[in-house]
Amino acid sequence: MEIKIIKPQDQAKGEFDGGKITEQKPIGFSGEGSLINRLGPLFYWAWAQSKGEGGIGFHPHQGFEILSYNIKGKGRHQDTLGTDSVLGAGGVQVMQAGSGIHHAESLLEPSEGFQIWFEPYLTEAIKRPPTYSKYGHEDFPIVSENGVTVKTILGEHSPIHIVTDAKMYDVQIANGATYKYLLSPNRTLAGLAIRGDGVIGGQEVSFENKDFVIIQSEKDETITIQSKDEELRMLIIEIPTQVDYPLYRKPR
Repeated sequence: MEIKIIKPQDQAKGEFDGGKITEQKPIGFSGEGSLINRLGPLFYWAWAQSKGEGGIGFHPHQGFEILSYNIKGKGRHQDTLGTDSVLGAGGVQVMQAGSGIHHAESLLEPSEGFQIWFEPYLTEAIKRPPTYSKYGHEDFPIVSENGVTVKTILGEHSPIHIVTDAKMYDVQIANGATYKYLLSPNRTLAGLAIRGDGVIGGQEVSFENKDFVIIQSEKDETITIQSKDEELRMLIIEIPTQVDYPLYRKPR
């Protein structure tokens, strides 16, 4: 098993609307300062926060599948499909950009959330019409057991279905509890610690709040993650380490 811990200083930073929205980017675009520029089909990962209102005007997307997950606050989405939608805390919006779409985003109050981009086979994706979907917190399966609460955003019983092979979980681990995850060969598990610190079992690798954790294995392996001194909360994504279609190469 190979474990990498990417510290905040090796992640990208960004801001919008004159600094009203700030972002820590475990996976950023080339030139933004992130050590990691992609993991398989996982193309971009931003953790955004605002202390009040802020927004990003209309801009285009094509091909990619883009998920926005609100941790807290409310966000508004508008697009060229005619959508005008407000997303609440715990909700997820999915934009499959397809042949092309323009959209605008705004935060209506102090907020925190993620934007994640996945890359399907772009040659096929750009032939499909763009779509927008929205889901509330109550739409997702949540399981709590032995001090661990797991909300499935992408995966078994989730209402979201995208083309890209990916799973996503919001995991909360109480102080002293242990989360177990079975990772298969040629799969990558990536997690961002947004609350608390933790330890990965077996190799006893420690990580801290805001660290980006990447785990890969050449065999079936059960990954164990323990909280350290307080509750740990992580957004965790599993993707294939490699895909059987050509991937877009970002310009350097």
